[in-house]
Amino acid sequence: MKVLVIGSGGREHAIVKTLEKSVRVSAVIVTPGRPSFASDKISCIDLPSTDGEVLAQFCKSEHVELVVVGPEVPLVAGVADTLRSYGVSTVGPGKVGAQLEGSKVFSKKFMEKYGVPTAPFVEVSSVEDVKSSVKEFTAPYVLKADGLAAGKGVYICKTEEELFASADELFNHNIFGDAGRVAILEQFQPGWELSYIGLCNGKQFEALPLSQDHKRLLDNDEGPNTGGMGVVGPLHLKPELIEQIESEVVEPTLKGIRSEDMLYNGILYIGLMITEEGPKVIEYNVRFGDPETQIILPLTKNDWGEVFLELSQGNLVPIQPSSDFATCVVVAAEGYPVKAIKGAALPPLPKDTEKGFIFHAGVGGEENQLVVDGGRVLNVVALGESLGEARDRCYGIVEQVRWVGSQIRTDIGKKVL
Repeated sequence: MKVLVIGSGGREHAIVKTLEKSVRVSAVIVTPGRPSFASDKISCIDLPSTDGEVLAQFCKSEHVELVVVGPEVPLVAGVADTLRSYGVSTVGPGKVGAQLEGSKVFSKKFMEKYGVPTAPFVEVSSVEDVKSSVKEFTAPYVLKADGLAAGKGVYICKTEEELFASADELFNHNIFGDAGRVAILEQFQPGWELSYIGLCNGKQFEALPLSQDHKRLLDNDEGPNTGGMGVVGPLHLKPELIEQIESEVVEPTLKGIRSEDMLYNGILYIGLMITEEGPKVIEYNVRFGDPETQIILPLTKNDWGEVFLELSQGNLVPIQPSSDFATCVVVAAEGYPVKAIKGAALPPLPKDTEKGFIFHAGVGGEENQLVVDGGRVLNVVALGESLGEARDRCYGIVEQVRWVGSQIRTDIGKKVL
């Protein structure tokens, strides 16, 4: 079958490269993709990723049997609904379900309504709102833009002054546009983060290998929030914790999805903080995480052409985890996440091996000279029989691909070790 993948980042490159190996898949088309994605089985075409009508007509004319929507923006725009209305099998929730990520206010109210454990919060829409509500919380304070902000709409503020300055940026300077017209002010939850990601058909949830993302730019979880600077997995948790997450988080979430009549058939990403009081939901995402996908897919033995096709039809295929451990280190551009400096030439990239490979996130240029064309540029991934082996192998590759001004974290997975 022909598969269309929507997106152009490292997550989508990981999906595309995984589908390339599927015996069920004859060709993978990516929109918009990147020139460096192309191979004998992979081609790129530039289509409007949020226009479901255009995408559906393309699928019909090119006999595309399956669409996998990578990023959140097309899902929030309702692309999955339109594609399904034309009879195109699609991986991704409909527009109603996509609100779980598309609106922090909707998401928090959903959690509150269905008893999903999360941090106390209030809805705010001005600096004055923040100032009048701050006494309900203790430092550090968390302020989240309501809408989509490319993973950068979250402020963690140590003082009231820092919080008020962040609110000023959000509401008075409109740095996230419409996404920041409304926000959530919530209580900070100390603990450790866990990415609980799985296949979801609205009634059941099939967990994928567990991973831990590293959101802050600098070592020791310092510096500004980013879209993710690296990830490790699988995490092996105590059975009691898994049972608690399933009963206290997953089950009420599924109950809410059913009650709200959401057509899902996609990926459900539950961002958790494991606190002394138990697991609490930080956020929902309605698609694969980035860079979590870059290690989750290599940590499974399934044919993902089959997994995605079955998922699009509401069926969950049991996931077969491998015995490997994985590390992904993001190599980011100079200036990221404030303003990435583009155009720098990349060094020649080493060829992929069975245990070490590179996914292209913000890569431009031609085959003979790739250049920086985004904030997070390369996702270096390595596998190993232990996490230590995977980390060592990964950082060995990272040192071969860095350029002047590039940024990395040197402590990805250190806490897990």
